[in-house]
Amino acid sequence: MDILLIGAGNMGMAILSGLVSKNHNISVVELNRTQREKLSKLYPDIDIYSSTPRVDDKVVILAIKPQSLPVFECNGQAIAVISILAGTPIDSIKEKIEAKYYIRAMPNIAALYNKSVTSVTGDMEFKDEAMDIISSIGKAIWLDSEKHLDIATGLGGSSPAWLSMVAEALSDGAVNLGLPRDKSMEYLSALFDGMGALLNEHPAIIKDRVMSPGGTTAAGYQILEKDGIRGSFIDAMEACYNRSQELGKK
Repeated sequence: MDILLIGAGNMGMAILSGLVSKNHNISVVELNRTQREKLSKLYPDIDIYSSTPRVDDKVVILAIKPQSLPVFECNGQAIAVISILAGTPIDSIKEKIEAKYYIRAMPNIAALYNKSVTSVTGDMEFKDEAMDIISSIGKAIWLDSEKHLDIATGLGGSSPAWLSMVAEALSDGAVNLGLPRDKSMEYLSALFDGMGALLNEHPAIIKDRVMSPGGTTAAGYQILEKDGIRGSFIDAMEACYNRSQELGKK
């Protein structure tokens, strides 16, 4: 299967790294000259284009910026298009690229370490192939509709920024009390890694196991509830979804 990656920005580079590690046959389109030179040094055996070649018989991974889609041009008929453009529905992609199958995917920045959790939806006939390709950068989760993908954008795509705020705040709190910054960050890195394993159970069960009556966790939990932390995250999810809908209408 020939894969053509169009766009090699931060996310495109992360996807490329995962695809190369899985020995996919891949070529790249990148308009920026400096980025092309960087790619040539990193991947000397990969064909790198400054403009989009014909896409006949290729699987196209579209990783350009959403605002660049109106001026994007493409010739030929691809086997499939996998778009990672945020807030951009499949119908908009169909207007720019002709293909047999269409897939939307929403990876996150952890793709840099092949640890992305990526939402995927689209034509069921290409599901297995799309999931195999996307799994090159981490965990792929198939969803039943584009609406579900737009909702999951908050969980999979945007929440790393929000959780980074949580991590930074916890680190600041520890430093404020006297713990060295490097030690606080070492704790947080291990903490977030371990949380993934714990979340095989419902979060409320984890919370109840940690929080003993009258203990230190309960004291901190009371402050978080008083400040409305849970409500803020719920509101953030709704704002993210609404913004995704707005982008899809532009």
